[in-house]
Amino acid sequence: MWRKAIAVVTGVLCLTVLGAAAPSRSPVADAAMQKDRAAVQALLRQAADVNSAQGDGMTALHWAAMNDDPAMAQMLLYAGADVNAVTRLVGFTPLDLAARNGAADVVRVLLEGGADPKRADLHGTTALMFAAASGNVAAVTALLDAGAAVNAHESFRHETALMFAAAHGRADVVKLLLAHGADWKATTTVFDWAKLPKTDPRVAGAFFPGTRPEETAAGKGTVGAGGGAPATRERPAKDGPAPAGKARAANEPRRATYPDLVGTQGGLTALLFAARDGHLDTMTALVDAGADVNQADPGDDTTPLLIAIINGHFDAAEYLLAHGANPNTAARNGAAPLYAVVNTQWHDKSEYPFPFTHEQQKTTYLQLMTDLLARGANPNARLKEKVWWTNYNLDQSGIDEAGATPFWRAAYADDVEAMKLLVAHGADPTIPTYKPAGRPRGVDRDGIAAPKTDPSGLPPVPVGGPDIPPIVAAAGAGYGHSFTANHHRYAPTGMLAAVKYLVEVLHADVNAHDADGNTALHQAAARGDNAMVLYLVSKGANVRAVNRAGQTVADLANGPYQRIPPYPETMALLQKLGAQVEHKCVSC
Repeated sequence: MWRKAIAVVTGVLCLTVLGAAAPSRSPVADAAMQKDRAAVQALLRQAADVNSAQGDGMTALHWAAMNDDPAMAQMLLYAGADVNAVTRLVGFTPLDLAARNGAADVVRVLLEGGADPKRADLHGTTALMFAAASGNVAAVTALLDAGAAVNAHESFRHETALMFAAAHGRADVVKLLLAHGADWKATTTVFDWAKLPKTDPRVAGAFFPGTRPEETAAGKGTVGAGGGAPATRERPAKDGPAPAGKARAANEPRRATYPDLVGTQGGLTALLFAARDGHLDTMTALVDAGADVNQADPGDDTTPLLIAIINGHFDAAEYLLAHGANPNTAARNGAAPLYAVVNTQWHDKSEYPFPFTHEQQKTTYLQLMTDLLARGANPNARLKEKVWWTNYNLDQSGIDEAGATPFWRAAYADDVEAMKLLVAHGADPTIPTYKPAGRPRGVDRDGIAAPKTDPSGLPPVPVGGPDIPPIVAAAGAGYGHSFTANHHRYAPTGMLAAVKYLVEVLHADVNAHDADGNTALHQAAARGDNAMVLYLVSKGANVRAVNRAGQTVADLANGPYQRIPPYPETMALLQKLGAQVEHKCVSC
């Protein structure tokens, strides 16, 4: 009974509250929002306030602009509507909203009613920028004729109307803006990650696996922790690896973190925007107007050709090549177009949305590689540092590809066709990566401590010295010491075909090893690849090889890393062939 009484009382209270609701303070705006022209007209005849605003500052004139209703806009202006009224948060005027929607007729009505074509919102964005993004040529023309500033830029990234149009692929608007003096040389603002406040969410906690807090300078944590600038990034000079910088306790410089590797952001031109999204007609409009196809991003030297390839727009890359793009201009990290083609074709699986645009292009990756090589692309150009856009900031590969060539990247992808093409154009199939700074792979991880003496019997390798040779990469580098298997992609012909090509055609050394002493046989064992184990041993691979962590090839088949399962059959095979099991299973 008492529950029923409460329900009745509650119902009465609800009805009372509903019945006592205050009348709207913005009836004209409410009617305009509902596109009810008759109701708006009736309210105005009753002397309702034409400028009464809703809670967010939207007036009836704002809604007329939003709804592309020039007749209502004209009626409201006649009734005294404030043509330059602004919303509360961003400061949008009716003209901004009309331009944003490409409502050219409303734009003209508002301009005739006194709207300011040069006014910017609180972010510095003008109506011309909004109209340029919409692609409506008539709206852009009306604004330009009214005196809108063609080269004004918004306040955060300094994007201009030309950039807005280029980024959205509005080729006709691009032509119009260029005809009115738009500057194709202008670039967006460049900011440096290292100069961002350490509490900035873009920096805090951003680091690659292998750059955990204990590995950073003086053990102070990641770049996002504490104050002061991060330690200097270690990277090779133009002609080779850089010498070790400020030493850690272990006499090695720290590895570069994700913000270090990204370095700078911004610096895009209109052509870079268009190339990034593969807008061929927009690119054509810019190039026909004289835009420099080799004007690089001042932040990291990325060119239109490189940004098109990174984003999978191989057709756009072909256009740029045909119009004079330099195939050898590399970004600050040393990534040149030829390397980027292979990397894009075989980019890692990722929780981030890698572009798959390259799969929808008329130009295949092998055709683009062929054309780059025909125009003089250097097949032996080496990366200067790890490429941040290979895995973004969730790298689980355990691989630092600094020093890699296009051939190395093709070998890592087990792409025999690409390797053959590169060799035919002078690629050196023996060039390894550089040894990175920081803790060696497979050492002091998950209970595997570095032995006091190096049991491998190999000479020490300094930071910047040779690390992973192509044959070790092809055999599955990283699978035994990281979560590479979660992300790594390779050619459907498989790893064994690539290793056979390297050994039988290019005469690669089956006992070549990386800086940690891991051979191709170690990598095959780590994946439980019995066929490759037998093949390598038949070609002279040392089944008793031990890496610097003291791990035998059989140890790599024995679950040496968390969540990597042991392969009992591979262990049994290797023991039968003479290998020993020295380390306990870590993942068991």
